[in-house]
Amino acid sequence: MIKLPTSQFASMLTAFAVVTATSEIASARTGYDGVWSVVVHAEAGPCSGAYRCPIAIVNGSVRHVDPNDQSFDIYGRVAARGQVRVTVSRGDQRATGLGRLAGVAGGGTWRSPNGCCAGHWEAERRR
Repeated sequence: MIKLPTSQFASMLTAFAVVTATSEIASARTGYDGVWSVVVHAEAGPCSGAYRCPIAIVNGSVRHVDPNDQSFDIYGRVAARGQVRVTVSRGDQRATGLGRLAGVAGGGTWRSPNGCCAGHWEAERRR
């Protein structure tokens, strides 16, 4: 895992939000279920650097790989066709992300609600 200063970590965490979920409801196991390695890149505003984190997709829902991890909140959905919509928050910081998964990889963009930070994310399925 890449270590970043607290402000960068929060920004990256926000960016990480971009990595998964969608507006379509997936109520059963999907082709995207499993563990994914996500790298969030901050590219705009006072945010900089990159953060790598594992995430899990279970029945189309995005969540922590470790259910005891409370370092940040993450929720979102991955639709049957791979569309991703996710929100990540920590304290009063928040980010939303949109993108797409296809097969064993994917990516998209993320942005904080006030637009001060933004960037892109990349995901790769882990076996």
